[in-house]
Amino acid sequence: MLFVRPSKLSDLDQIERMARSGGPVLHSLPPDRQRLQQRVNDSLNSLRSEVECPGEESYLFVLEDSASGRLYGTAGIMAMAGFSEPFYAFRNEVLVHASRELKVNHRVHALMMSHELTGRTRLTGFYFDEAALGNALLAPQLLSRSRMLFIAEHRERFSNEIFSVLPGVADEEGRSPFWDGVGYKFFRRDFTQMELASGGRSRTFIAEMMQVDPLYVPLLSEEAQRVMGEPHVGARLNYRCHLAEGLEPDKFVDLFDAGPVLTAPLEVCQSVRHSRVHSALRGEASGPTVPYLVSNTQTGDFRCTVAELPARLESEIVLPQEVADVLEIADGDEVRCAPLHVEGARP
Repeated sequence: MLFVRPSKLSDLDQIERMARSGGPVLHSLPPDRQRLQQRVNDSLNSLRSEVECPGEESYLFVLEDSASGRLYGTAGIMAMAGFSEPFYAFRNEVLVHASRELKVNHRVHALMMSHELTGRTRLTGFYFDEAALGNALLAPQLLSRSRMLFIAEHRERFSNEIFSVLPGVADEEGRSPFWDGVGYKFFRRDFTQMELASGGRSRTFIAEMMQVDPLYVPLLSEEAQRVMGEPHVGARLNYRCHLAEGLEPDKFVDLFDAGPVLTAPLEVCQSVRHSRVHSALRGEASGPTVPYLVSNTQTGDFRCTVAELPARLESEIVLPQEVADVLEIADGDEVRCAPLHVEGARP
């Protein structure tokens, strides 16, 4: 049975395998063992901390098969993007150039460097082994959206606004048309090198090196313009998971490859808005069922999986034995449940 839990140091070999599988343009896991170990340690320390408001905490979760112990994915949360340094992105703007004397009124699309996303909670570190679990239709939703049940249970740890930056278009060699047309002219480094060096796009060298004046989009190459706001083919699965959760493309694009930035207030996210806490008993559910995301209410021992439950849940629910075992709960313990599919939500 597949379930999501916080990462631990004993996962490091498997996490490193996944980090090296797709290259830095496909996910934000650095393919460097020392940095991955720091990422896991940061998550463990964050889970142990008593938190009253969001700060520098970060969390890394893994998707595990309970039968084999194999990991098939990762997903993370940064409690506050840009805690120590601003988080930069390009903001889409329309500038108006007008002259009454010449009878000209012209609107020009421009990109402005912005740190408006600083302070919001960021969803990050998503990787899913689609080749190994291609037929597990609910697994990507479980991996991506389990984070939202964790956030719903521990609201004090996170901002009221969230966002996610998805990888933009790049070819098999890691060449990014947008980077070649913009960033390379300032940094004189390949896109892959900058992905590794940026450490999450919060480094001060970005502000020191990039232009601060508006970047007029019509002056860019057609290839660079065409990929703005488009996700990498390897990120489309994560893109669909975010849409199903309620995040939407916003006025921002990534500073490096112009990948889409999806944002949402927490209260509109499906797994937060529609989740409820119930008392759980072990047993067998009867009657028609629908898939639910179900998690325990722990912090360091957080667990989340998908279970078939009645469409209308009472205050007390019955969980199948296997589900209760994976969640590590006893009779009478509380669980948080959110329907996997909400009527009217994006598929």
